Amino acid sequence: MQHPVDATAPIEWGISEERVAYETVVVFMKDRAAAIANGEARELIWLIEHPPLYTAGTSAKSQDLLAPDRFPVHVAGRGGQYTYHGPGQRVVYVMLDVRKRFGDVRAFVRALEAIVIATLAAFNIKGEIRDGRVGVWVARPEKGDGVEDKIAAIGIRLTRWVSYHGLAINVDPELNHFSGIVPCGIADHGVTSFEDLGRIISMPELDMALRGAFEAVVGAVTPVGDPLRQG
Repeated sequence: MQHPVDATAPIEWGISEERVAYETVVVFMKDRAAAIANGEARELIWLIEHPPLYTAGTSAKSQDLLAPDRFPVHVAGRGGQYTYHGPGQRVVYVMLDVRKRFGDVRAFVRALEAIVIATLAAFNIKGEIRDGRVGVWVARPEKGDGVEDKIAAIGIRLTRWVSYHGLAINVDPELNHFSGIVPCGIADHGVTSFEDLGRIISMPELDMALRGAFEAVVGAVTPVGDPLRQG
């Protein structure tokens, strides 16, 4: 049965409660993106946590992998450079028809940035974007004039105008795990999290704020449970 993308139809909203291996996610995303492009599946936003790992985007530089033996390293295929994923970080994989919903890639990335900023604002954190620096940043005046830390990473890939990969928000990960890489190739700035900023929240609380932001920016969603357990 075919399901042509309808920009007014609810997007499936899936959450995996257990940590998911990166290899499993990549296979699933590729298959789902192809099915969406073929009109065989609904669009999907999928929220997960990973075990500790590093991913290398298409612009990753070997010298930015500072501790190659610390955690598994995966070639991601998304845009960007090296990124860390692990427990305490909410990873949001976004499988949407970009052309039908946003018109172009730039508008799609701006939408993802707006979603992260709105989610942070729900917990009184001011997230900002910076020219030349991908992701969402938080000013840290207590650390010094002009100091900013990254709280969320964004990296996407498109196949036939359907996106996959997405974004990652640091809730309470082990921040020292980021020291094995130069995150996103930016050595002059640090990494922060909700916990590091003094905001102690649960993952379900973050998920509720994320859902509200996605619905405000992209459109209605409908919960479907764990996508890996469907069918």
